[in-house]
Amino acid sequence: MNNHYDYIITGAGCAGLSLLQRILLEPTLSSKNILVIDEKPKITNDRTWCFWEKENGLFEDIIHHSYNEIAFASNHFSKRILLDNYRYKMIQGIDFYNTVMHHAKGFANVEFKYEKVKKLTTENELAIVETESNTYKANYIFNSILFPDTINTNSKKNYYLLQHFKGWVIETPNAQFNPSIATLMDFTVSQKEGTTFMYTMPTSATTALVEYTLFTKNLLQQSDYENALKEYIEEDLKISNYAIQHEEFGIIPMTNHYFPLQDGRIIYIGIAGGQAKGSSGYAFQFIQKRTKKIIANLISKNHPFCNQSFNDKKFRFFDSVLLQVLHDKKMNGDEIFANIFKKNAIKTVLRFLDNESSLIEDLKIMSSVPMKIFLPAALKQLFK
Repeated sequence: MNNHYDYIITGAGCAGLSLLQRILLEPTLSSKNILVIDEKPKITNDRTWCFWEKENGLFEDIIHHSYNEIAFASNHFSKRILLDNYRYKMIQGIDFYNTVMHHAKGFANVEFKYEKVKKLTTENELAIVETESNTYKANYIFNSILFPDTINTNSKKNYYLLQHFKGWVIETPNAQFNPSIATLMDFTVSQKEGTTFMYTMPTSATTALVEYTLFTKNLLQQSDYENALKEYIEEDLKISNYAIQHEEFGIIPMTNHYFPLQDGRIIYIGIAGGQAKGSSGYAFQFIQKRTKKIIANLISKNHPFCNQSFNDKKFRFFDSVLLQVLHDKKMNGDEIFANIFKKNAIKTVLRFLDNESSLIEDLKIMSSVPMKIFLPAALKQLFK
């Protein structure tokens, strides 16, 4: 049995399979011996990824639906917003998994093993994976598994919230939706638990994903998510006759915890590599940027190592400030986002949320929120 590979990818989710797809599309890397390890096969539609993008991306062929207009709603500000040259796109998890797995089947040098990963180490210029039943070695390990002890949730230095959500794909017998408009955030629902909004993604006149999303310290009971969805669909969307076609539930850490990019020959990707934006939870496009950079370094430098850039540090600081304000309940999240969307052009908001905004755009975003609240939080982060 071969137990020494060029690359081992631990975790076959969005980050691991995005990296695998990029490796296999690059002629100088596609012949490498690659092992992908995950606890079980990806055979269900367990995720939906949504993101905005100007041009066609790596997975353009499997875009399930896209939008050129979004809606934002709150008790402070509401508006339908054209996205200029951006498109808001949706990818279903099962389409993503099937596409990459089908592509990988054409490569005899790629193996998949379904075992639980217990430990990752670096020893004598090799990266080592220990599973419950085997040990494997490689020149590099690319890990997207977020192990339970990775984040110290009781740290006084860092902030830690959860973005948690439950979504239903519902189908109605008659036309109820406008499939060209996505409701990105509807904060008109109760804010008693903390920052809370509804998210509606129609894919036809009769079908939509409706998702109940919260930024809070603790999870709810499953019945609480379901009751909130039922109430919103019936009272806000005015839909009484519908069938639930699919359900999904997810939890994303929102934290300013420092995630290292690498440790020895272990390279961290996905949420484990800090690619979930601390203040919003968006991850898909950050994962694509990270995997693209890894591939570029493997080709040009013959190694995958990346350093934290000034830009990375700048936006981690911005995320820390917002997380502190939300964590300490200095200002409600619905009001913060309402100010940002009301006072800025949509391209400025999207560039800021993508960590791509200029200094002038950063200043515009900062001037959107009350300085008496955000300036003390910023000073506290600067002098930590």
